Amino acid sequence: MKKILAIALTLCMVFSIGAASAFADDEIILDVIICQYGPNTQEWFLGKGMNGTNFVDKFEAENPGIKLNLEVVSWNDVYTVVDTRIAAGQAPDILNIDVFANYANEGLLEPVSQWCPEELFNDFFPSFIDQSVIDDTVWAVPDLASARALFYNVDMFEEVGIEVPTTWAELEDACQAIVDFYDGEVYPWGIDMTTDEGQAAFAYYTWGNGGGFVDADGNWAVNSAENVEAIEYAIGLINNGFTNPSPATQTRYDLQDMFAAGKLAMVIAPNQLPTYVADKGGNINLATANIPANEGKSSSSVGVMDRVMAFKDESAPDQAKRDEAIGKFAQFFYNPENYVGWVSMEGFLPAVNSAVGALVEADPSFGAWLDVLGGCQFYPTAKAEWDQVKQGVIAAEQNALTGASVQAELDALQAALVG
Repeated sequence: MKKILAIALTLCMVFSIGAASAFADDEIILDVIICQYGPNTQEWFLGKGMNGTNFVDKFEAENPGIKLNLEVVSWNDVYTVVDTRIAAGQAPDILNIDVFANYANEGLLEPVSQWCPEELFNDFFPSFIDQSVIDDTVWAVPDLASARALFYNVDMFEEVGIEVPTTWAELEDACQAIVDFYDGEVYPWGIDMTTDEGQAAFAYYTWGNGGGFVDADGNWAVNSAENVEAIEYAIGLINNGFTNPSPATQTRYDLQDMFAAGKLAMVIAPNQLPTYVADKGGNINLATANIPANEGKSSSSVGVMDRVMAFKDESAPDQAKRDEAIGKFAQFFYNPENYVGWVSMEGFLPAVNSAVGALVEADPSFGAWLDVLGGCQFYPTAKAEWDQVKQGVIAAEQNALTGASVQAELDALQAALVG
């Protein structure tokens, strides 16, 4: 019976990956989907990007009895690929993606406690783990992270003779000084209210005014007085000519291109921006600072993380052995010897404490990002209505750009949520 189940499992994996494989009966075969983070992802996992070898070959050499059917899938395709496989009963054993709540609510995931070794679990930053909890159960662990900060053009600030703003009032003064000095040739401040990242803009301004998506009890509060004031402030920056001209259509990447070309003085961007600017051929003397907040309020960065999760497979002949194999995959991936190379190669921030020392040793400037990580807030992605809220705040912002009432827009969204 065990042999029949093993053969069936092998055929299942062959079907899902689309390639023929033959393994011994007593081997565990794990079907793994990894998202394409950049030009190095494929090479690191499947090519020669790990100092002449790759993740799969190295893992299998150090973990006899476990084979990986690992596929790197682009972010444009991964949601469709995963949904198609789930519908066909061919969910991967291990998935790297950003979302998790729908999978957990549909009963498709294994609790992290069933496969993640305790020592590894305790190595994750607790604030990251908290973002994957539903009903007191952890359903995923963080893969890697990025955080947003204010980047500014140091040479421009010195030329204009201004300090980096820390409050909203100081930001307006700095923007006016830049407009006056460069006579409109440089945009002082970048805002992205597109469908790509309009929710990030909502977070920057509302968190910086003591508001946010939810209240202290975790209930939706998108139409709070703090939120209305914050978005009205952002719209005011646009109307006063302090920003890029088309926030509804110019994405974060457009803003980063402007910054790299010396056409934008300040931009909120992830920690990978210096690499992005260099790749674009930009020669910008840049520095980072906290995102300005309203007077008397605290600055807060947006933390963004992706996840690693394990799907249930009731057809597995030995569940305990399968969970142990998934745990070994996780231990190998997060081992600093491997993980540090992965994180630094793609320009991200680590999700485990054990990687911090090595990263700071390699690049002392990395230490500044630890402070940013400590002050990160996260989108409430574990709540079932998050997709509705994300689209709703973006629509509210875009409608406000054409003159609609911020209060009315957010009231309508709040009513839809509580209704």
